[in-house]
Amino acid sequence: MDVDTRLLRYFAAVAEEGTLTRAAERLFVSQPALTKRIRQLEAGLGVELFTRSRTGMALTEPGRALAERVPALLAGWETARRETRSAASRAARVLRVGFIASAANEATQPIVAEFARRRPGWRAEMRQAAWSDPSAGLGDSDVDVALVRLPFPAQDTLRVTVLFTEPRCVALPSAHALAAREVIPFRELWDEPFVAAPAETGPWREYWLAAGERDGRPVRVGAVTEQPDDWLSAIANGYGIALAPASAARFYTRPGVVYRPVTGVSPSRVGVAWAPADDANPVVQDFVRCCRETHIAT
Repeated sequence: MDVDTRLLRYFAAVAEEGTLTRAAERLFVSQPALTKRIRQLEAGLGVELFTRSRTGMALTEPGRALAERVPALLAGWETARRETRSAASRAARVLRVGFIASAANEATQPIVAEFARRRPGWRAEMRQAAWSDPSAGLGDSDVDVALVRLPFPAQDTLRVTVLFTEPRCVALPSAHALAAREVIPFRELWDEPFVAAPAETGPWREYWLAAGERDGRPVRVGAVTEQPDDWLSAIANGYGIALAPASAARFYTRPGVVYRPVTGVSPSRVGVAWAPADDANPVVQDFVRCCRETHIAT
């Protein structure tokens, strides 16, 4: 059978964690979806990989045999995919740059211009990612380097340099009772419904809901969106409010949505990220240097 590498990643997570619950949390997927994928893999292979019990998931003998091979298989495939895509980029003299929302704000264009100056004949191809992929494509090797907002899932497996921080604000419907306030303490927003990123984004979603800065008060989610336009529409239509970088007031204006400074929440951090395998990639490192130096100059 042909096996989707995602199934092998799911299998490896369950094998390592020992329970579907912990594996689902690690993978940022629902437990029913994970159960379905494991059964799909077992059906394709024609063997039982786990013994299920109330205490967890124990590997069977076939499961242990597969678990010994999967890490090397996944690592080999990831290396092959990354090298293939990088070779295509080098041949076209294109650096694939992923980004989330407003990237590095007003510094983005100077960064791209400085990269073009340093690398004549090369082009930085900007690729915007949905909020369902906070790594901006790095997690799947779809880009060579990315401008990201921290924290995001699996960032510890990447190289990340923080470029700058900026305050967070709150985006509100213009008719909201608090929209007339000049500054809003976050505690006054705890009971409001929030517009959230998809659940599978894990720490990214939790951060933009400020879930750890509510004194234990639960989050109310009024809507889930993946794209800035949908996010703005949900707020304008009154489905919820949302925390945002202060720069969103400049980059994401829309009738029906207002932005107000908010106190009592930590600032947002913008960084440049790349894979450890590209530590010695001169083109990627040139772009990283452009990010560091351009930010310092702005």
